[in-house]
Amino acid sequence: MPPTTVKSPQEYVSDSLTDEALQLRERWTELQTAEPKLRIRDAALKLDVSEAQLLATGCGDTVTRLSGDWPELVARLKDLGRVMALSRNEHAVHERYGVYRKAEAFHGMGQVVGPDIDLRLFYSHWHLGFAVAEEARGTVRHSLQFFDLDGNAIHKVYLTEDSDKAAFEKIVEDYRADDQSPYQAVKELEAAKPELPDSDIDVEGLQKFWAAMEDTHQFFGLLGRFKVTRTQALRLVGTEYAQPLALNTPRVMLDAAAEQKLPIMVFVSNPGIYQIHTGPVENLKPYGDWYNVLDPDFNLHLRETGVKTAWLVRKPTKDGIVTSLEIYSEDNTEIALFFGQRKPGQPENEDWRKLAESLPKL
Repeated sequence: MPPTTVKSPQEYVSDSLTDEALQLRERWTELQTAEPKLRIRDAALKLDVSEAQLLATGCGDTVTRLSGDWPELVARLKDLGRVMALSRNEHAVHERYGVYRKAEAFHGMGQVVGPDIDLRLFYSHWHLGFAVAEEARGTVRHSLQFFDLDGNAIHKVYLTEDSDKAAFEKIVEDYRADDQSPYQAVKELEAAKPELPDSDIDVEGLQKFWAAMEDTHQFFGLLGRFKVTRTQALRLVGTEYAQPLALNTPRVMLDAAAEQKLPIMVFVSNPGIYQIHTGPVENLKPYGDWYNVLDPDFNLHLRETGVKTAWLVRKPTKDGIVTSLEIYSEDNTEIALFFGQRKPGQPENEDWRKLAESLPKL
């Protein structure tokens, strides 16, 4: 009789997890057959898994798991030429076309600074990476996709017809992980600490700190120093610096900015990134729950039903007051921030301030 091969407990676990992943792939295939236009994020919700888990079922076929130094990989994205950068949260999707130019990393954070691709990166949330080849409108679309520990998407980079495919393939080759199994483990993120009662906050100290700010970035220091959430700070600082607005304000503002040909800044974030557009908005289209900017180099998809609070915010700086429109979801998560186009050291655009101050207040 041939010798019997005895598997280790780890191998049995591995086989079990692989079977689980293959079953998930079958369920996804059935769902795609029933709903061919369903996006992977929505499919993951229906199948009660994360997007990264669903994507990983294609490893060894249309998906390649990546590993390595993410800041180093991001620095090489410039080699791809013109691409589409996509970052999103639950209620906003930000798509910007262009080239990754100047990439820098420092103390677990990073940035890509350019006239088209403009990002602020928080690498402590960049845990999973994949290269993907997917069928789209009769052709194969290639992308690099990055996810947090819980399998939620942080950032995606899509090749365009002007991208360098050979450079893409070299990046995939250099960062290809040894593990190409179809199973992806995920981990639930630590829940945010509950908001402290307003009565526990030093409101007078918070107001004085806010009034003395010399840079908009000092706002993050205020949140930590006084142990407040963003929306709590807006509620407590007083109407001189923050006023609640009507929930249709984003559409009103975008329509006015387009009509006036006024360049604005649009920030969309999730825990691992801020993606920024600077420039005009022109082609605005409603579609169902979503209000959309559909310009050649910039797309914004904003789920209007997700907006539960909107604020006109005024922050003091050395260059004068900087005014923003800020919108938040029901759980007070930031959806998007809007500013007038501005560079550090310059005063705010008066036309933007006039538009912002005219927005409908509650």
